[in-house]
Amino acid sequence: MQHEETTGTNGRLDIVGIGPGGPGWMVQPAIDSIKEAEVVIGYTTYIELVRPLLSSDQAVFSTGMRKEIDRCRLAVEHAINGNKVALVCSGDPGIYGLSGLAFELMEKFHGANAVRINVIPGISALNACSSLLGAPLIHDFAVISLSDLLTPWDRITRRIEAAAMADFVIVFYNPRSKRRQDHLKEAVNIIRGYRSDHTPAGVVRRAMRHGQSTEVTTLSRINSLYIDMQSTVIIGNSESYIWNGKIITPRGYRIDGKHN
Repeated sequence: MQHEETTGTNGRLDIVGIGPGGPGWMVQPAIDSIKEAEVVIGYTTYIELVRPLLSSDQAVFSTGMRKEIDRCRLAVEHAINGNKVALVCSGDPGIYGLSGLAFELMEKFHGANAVRINVIPGISALNACSSLLGAPLIHDFAVISLSDLLTPWDRITRRIEAAAMADFVIVFYNPRSKRRQDHLKEAVNIIRGYRSDHTPAGVVRRAMRHGQSTEVTTLSRINSLYIDMQSTVIIGNSESYIWNGKIITPRGYRIDGKHN
């Protein structure tokens, strides 16, 4: 358990990262939390991914997309009422997940001692995608969501330019949706102002799930690929290179060919 608050009730709120989905990619504390919970709450797709862990004795609530506040409110209320609650999130709940929102709701409406909160980490998209692409995140990197639902687009573009100028490897979450067809194109154009068109790049869709696809390409070719909200894009820095179909970003170790 990563975070624990003091409690004034017997309730408990676990904010559970399920990683890419499915028990095979979950840490044991996450599996235990879901099995032990009296109430399990999550986005409909995530509930289906953990369905093998659920029992008929549990109360299970699921909601559709863009209902994050509703899910967190419901989880907090059940925990305040004395239940053991598992609020399931894909990836890691502390990386574009619901742990921040849950803490904000608890702070605003209930106070520090209302209920115990545990944040249980999971494999994030950047971890899963990096492993499939080789070793792109070995040096400093920046993670940026291209969704402008909660963050103004002009602020996002400033962050992209800063990361490109500083030569960070860049990970893009939420790269393209039906509504946002041009954001990734604009982001790539910003980066091309600082990096070669031959800079290695990778696109992973549905990492560690059924239908997974992985492609290693270059900065100039990214926008010609099929990319959607289930995709993650990783763009290398000025030293990244492609070897044997994988992206490698050197850390700077001196390799002289001799064995110690």
